[in-house]
Amino acid sequence: MSVTLTDHEAVRTWAAARMGSPAIVDISPESGTQSMLRIVFDQAAYQDQDRPERPPNAGGYDLVEWDDWFEIFDREQLALVVPDEVPGGLDSSYEMIRRDD
Repeated sequence: MSVTLTDHEAVRTWAAARMGSPAIVDISPESGTQSMLRIVFDQAAYQDQDRPERPPNAGGYDLVEWDDWFEIFDREQLALVVPDEVPGGLDSSYEMIRRDD
């Protein structure tokens, strides 16, 4: 069983319970033209401040503010599909789908 989330506060609450942070991956052939949303968890949410600047489209993700993440989430009409809550466990798996799917 799963739950589909589109409400911003519900998405934030789900992510916060799992120590998730909003992130964007640039998957475009030209920098900045196509973004993919992600939620990163645990240690992956801590970016190395000493890393060198990477060239555009080098892979990886950028942590962003929720407002920036939700701008793309709403513009692309996305929804977050997450597993039903199970007592005593927090599953951090998710799937991003179009709302019309």
